[in-house]
Amino acid sequence: MRISGGAARGITLMVPKGDAVRPATDGMRQAVFSSLGARVSGAVFLDLFAGSGAYGLEALSRGAVGGTFVEKNAKAAACVRQNLAAVCKSLGRAPTGVQVLQVDALAVPTSGGVPDLVFIDPPYEIITEVVPPLFAKLTELAAAQPDLLVVFEMPGELEIAPEGWTCLKRLGKGARQPTASFFRRSENAGA
Repeated sequence: MRISGGAARGITLMVPKGDAVRPATDGMRQAVFSSLGARVSGAVFLDLFAGSGAYGLEALSRGAVGGTFVEKNAKAAACVRQNLAAVCKSLGRAPTGVQVLQVDALAVPTSGGVPDLVFIDPPYEIITEVVPPLFAKLTELAAAQPDLLVVFEMPGELEIAPEGWTCLKRLGKGARQPTASFFRRSENAGA
């Protein structure tokens, strides 16, 4: 698995051994970042259920200025730190403005820096249980950042419709393939 674009393109990413992490495929990340385009440059991200950190690291490679990786699993969080060091070395910068939090994604405080982009790639088996509380937290973030864009990876056969959020686009095809949905707070939400 490698960074697929930007200044750190080609950097190999480490993934913890075992089945605790299901990394986002290179192809899915390429499709997501092609869709995001110039929106990544200068952005701050939040990478929830970070795993190897692939989404956030890809954002850094493509010009994001900082962000937060959230990963509860200790081995995976260690991989994120190792991958972050490799990407930052390739970019010729210190990992300032970037942090790795080893906490549950639902426990992330909504105070502090407000992200522009949120990447969510949870274990597929817990998606239906985490969507309501996760999007409730994201609604708090969207109050401070109305342009907040959420990229949620899930299996192709799954549909989610978080209350107060609109799906702008869905990438990927096939019931047994990963897809990524782009969500923004609904215009009339909270009105």
